[in-house]
Amino acid sequence: MATVEAVERKIRSVEGFRVAVRHLDGRNVRGDRTHMPTYQFRRAMADSANVKAWREGRFRGRYPGFEVDVLHRDGTRAHGGTLLGTMRAEYR
Repeated sequence: MATVEAVERKIRSVEGFRVAVRHLDGRNVRGDRTHMPTYQFRRAMADSANVKAWREGRFRGRYPGFEVDVLHRDGTRAHGGTLLGTMRAEYR
């Protein structure tokens, strides 16, 4: 099991963009919270997929009871229709 901070860091290294894990009521989850499953993916989802597809396909099933925001480089939340390739390009 991992901390929230470790999960966020692993997603950043695999997927190429930052995320913020939240409680379902919108509050941020503390980074030192433990007992989170590790992020199991080793390859990034396709650039042609969008944020909503990533959230549904890779996050929600693995982390029930939590929500996630995909963050633009300036820290604002990305819209669900934003392509992952666009997100990654911001961080290069």
